[in-house]
Amino acid sequence: MKRAARGIVGAMGLMVAAAAQAAPLDVASLGWLEGRWSGDKDGVYSEELWTGVRGGAVMGLHRDIKGDSVVSWEFFRIAATKDGVFYFASPRSAPPTPFKLVEASATRAVFENKEHDFPQRILYWREGKALHARIEGPMDGKTVSEDWVWVRQP
Repeated sequence: MKRAARGIVGAMGLMVAAAAQAAPLDVASLGWLEGRWSGDKDGVYSEELWTGVRGGAVMGLHRDIKGDSVVSWEFFRIAATKDGVFYFASPRSAPPTPFKLVEASATRAVFENKEHDFPQRILYWREGKALHARIEGPMDGKTVSEDWVWVRQP
C-alpha cells in the first residue's frame, strides 16, 4: 500500500511540474517568436518576421526566395477570439485559415485545424538560438510534413 501511495504521489508531482512548465494558452505566452529569422534549405532562402505581442496579437510574414525571385509568401496573425487563440494563415494573400492553439509552453506552440486539407498542424519551437517550424497533415493518403530551421537575424 505504501509503495502504491508513493507511486501516486510521485506521479502527481510530475504532473504538477509539467503543468508549471506549460504556458497558458494565450497570445502573451508567444512572445518568444518575436524577431527576424532566416535560413537556407535546398537552395531556397526563407525568412519569417514576427512582431512582438501588442494589442492582443502577434503579426508575421514568411517569404521564400530562390535566385532573385520570391517564389512563395504568407501573412499570418495570432490572436485571441471567443473560441480561443488562433493562428490565421494567409498563404499568397488568400483568405485566412484558422488553426487553434492546442499546446503552448515557454518555447513551443502547436496549432491545429483537423478540417483543413493540408496542413492540419502547425508547430513552432525554439532550441537554443534556432527557431523551428513544421507543418503536418495528410496528403495523397499519407501523413507528410515539412520542416524549417531559422536563426535570428539582427
